[in-house]
Amino acid sequence: MDPRNVWQAMSGPGFLLSSWPWRSAGYLLTGAVTGAVALAGIATTAAAGGILAVVLVGLPLLVLAALAGIPVAWVERRRLRLIDRDPAPDQHRAPTAYGLWAWLTTRMRERTTWRELGYAVLFAVLLWPVDAIVLAVALLAPLSVVATPLLMATVGGGRETKVLKQWIVTSWPVAFAVAVLGLLLLGLCGYVLGVVAGARAELTRLLIAPREGDLKEKVTELARSRLRLVDAFETERRRIERDLHDGAQQRLVALTMTLGLARLDIPPGPLADQLAAAHEEADKALAELRELIHGIHPKVLADYGLPAAVADAADRSVVPVDVALELPKRLPQAVEAAAYFVVREALTNIARHSGANRAEVSGAHRDGRLFLQVRDDGRGGADPGAGSGLTGLGDRVSALGGRLSLSSPPGGPTLLRVEFPCERTEACA
Repeated sequence: MDPRNVWQAMSGPGFLLSSWPWRSAGYLLTGAVTGAVALAGIATTAAAGGILAVVLVGLPLLVLAALAGIPVAWVERRRLRLIDRDPAPDQHRAPTAYGLWAWLTTRMRERTTWRELGYAVLFAVLLWPVDAIVLAVALLAPLSVVATPLLMATVGGGRETKVLKQWIVTSWPVAFAVAVLGLLLLGLCGYVLGVVAGARAELTRLLIAPREGDLKEKVTELARSRLRLVDAFETERRRIERDLHDGAQQRLVALTMTLGLARLDIPPGPLADQLAAAHEEADKALAELRELIHGIHPKVLADYGLPAAVADAADRSVVPVDVALELPKRLPQAVEAAAYFVVREALTNIARHSGANRAEVSGAHRDGRLFLQVRDDGRGGADPGAGSGLTGLGDRVSALGGRLSLSSPPGGPTLLRVEFPCERTEACA
């Protein structure tokens, strides 16, 4: 498997023969150069900010944050690719408007901007000298030891040379022995370069591109997209309900009236009997369509809210239902719709499968959450996985960040609990 970073490369064979040691050396070398440039840039910006501070208080800090931290972080995210192939995305938010002021305002309100500024200062003051020292000790020193025979032949005139400016070598056998020792030292230092470069990369990622931050952002975006899908689904349901109510239902009403009037004008006979049968079928189709429309999205829910819709569902239930709801006047549309369909599905299951004599729907809104309970005195033993429809309801509840639980021991009673997050906003007051 192709290593994704220097740590994976060092854990497998062939590390010293691969490009990873040189990639690590390149990472430290570019870090030393970039850090020196960052130090010069921060010093220049700070000096300019000190001059401007006399005229515009606060502007130097804005310039320092915008022109020091952000560009350094931009370069560092791209340097990470040398030894870590996992992406390090830019975590800045897009400005809400065009223009320099909107960009500066957005950046100054972000935690990422200040984190990058802190990293830039740390990088310019401390990290790049460490990169330079490690690179000199772990790469240049072993290479100079390996080059001992060459230095003895060129600089020392074939008579002597100094190793690391500390030890004098005066014979060719010793010079070649030192070169072999230098090769072994170079191999060891290859791992040193990998460890230091890997640690530097992890620190950089922690400060300017944390993996957990990226994961949190993805989870947040996933939750938002899931809510958008729920809203789109509810909007489509309401559109279908409206189209059926204003279109197909009105046509069926007109057809029923036309057939009724035709029955009045035709004398008794086979044709009158056929018209009567057609009239009855039209009445049945109209009744079924009205039930279908009510099931898609009841008008009482849209007009009067969840308490009225639950009361209407209780009146329609075959099993007597007591309703005790203490709710705000209106809730968010998605919460109202999901809560209503949970109650309706529960009452349908009670009528079909429980053998209950009575049911109860209760609920309240407290601590920023909506709580609902549906209880019956039936035989119990309900299984969510047995095609009762509760699995789909559970998915719908979880899409809104809620929870659904079912308690139904054999012999009863059965208790269905559901809760939704619902802060007291304008839509929820």
